[in-house]
Amino acid sequence: MVSGLTVDQAVVRYGDTIAVDRLSLNVAPGEIVAVIGASGSGKSSLLRAVAGLEPLVSGAVRWDGVDQAMVPTHKRGFAVMFQDGQLFPHLNVGANVGYALYKRRRGERERRVAELLQLVGLPGYQERAITELSGGQAQRVALARSLAAEPRLLLLDEPLSALDVGMREHLAEVLAGGLRATGTPALYVTHDQDEAFAIADRVAVVKQGRLLQLDAPSRLWRHPDSREVAEFLGYRPFLSTAEAVALGWSAAPDAVIAVGPDAIVPDPAGVAVAVNGFSAGRGETVFEIELPSGQSGWLRVRGVVDPPDRWRVRLDPAGCALLSSPRG
Repeated sequence: MVSGLTVDQAVVRYGDTIAVDRLSLNVAPGEIVAVIGASGSGKSSLLRAVAGLEPLVSGAVRWDGVDQAMVPTHKRGFAVMFQDGQLFPHLNVGANVGYALYKRRRGERERRVAELLQLVGLPGYQERAITELSGGQAQRVALARSLAAEPRLLLLDEPLSALDVGMREHLAEVLAGGLRATGTPALYVTHDQDEAFAIADRVAVVKQGRLLQLDAPSRLWRHPDSREVAEFLGYRPFLSTAEAVALGWSAAPDAVIAVGPDAIVPDPAGVAVAVNGFSAGRGETVFEIELPSGQSGWLRVRGVVDPPDRWRVRLDPAGCALLSSPRG
């Protein structure tokens, strides 16, 4: 018997629009699977279908091999954590976290609430009012409340998207730590690739409701299955063997070469290229350069650097991904 979550050829439709198109994936016990894609790609519709909030036109959602089609949302044993946390404003932090523990004795309930608040980095916050919390603190409380229910599966829909970049990075670590500490499997929907790669054991890329690739983060990044996946991950431009050789790759393979964000590097002995523009931010300067092929490329240099008219660069094979041969 297959353990954990199985989504088998799921189809979700809104009128004439297919939101999820024959998509299949699984989440094993204790595993975190992130689903990434552009807005409108169907990732939130997939999560809602797993939760039982959207009906399937065809296909199935199974838990431990059992079809959930006739199981109502509240009896599936899944918990959903949304972007806004949906905390109860009239209850304090401790009461919010302990909401799912009402059947336990008071002392046991209080101990468990304290443990969960410690786990998410908010020890001693039991008496704090929800209205006194920052956005990041509120999401930590929402996570603790979700874990208190001891769900068979936690479904997270863009839980950090309303937060600033620094807070997202920190809470991504808190989320991953909390899920792994409790062994809670999760299906995690996000548009943020860095967040997905930091949290997940495997990452699914979806487009127009279709699953393009599902892999461990390192394999997904180093071995995208298609140009579609590579483009979504941020690879650009795409070079032929001859174009790669012109940028200093002495033994370029017979393939389409996807150039990663850090694949073009400064080299005093490299190829001279013109600078067409630049931007600075977060400890680096990014130069738009014109490659020998006439395509635009991007050179990232640490620190804030005044733009020269030209750079000498080369292509670093370690920053590239190889797609299928141009001859197919």
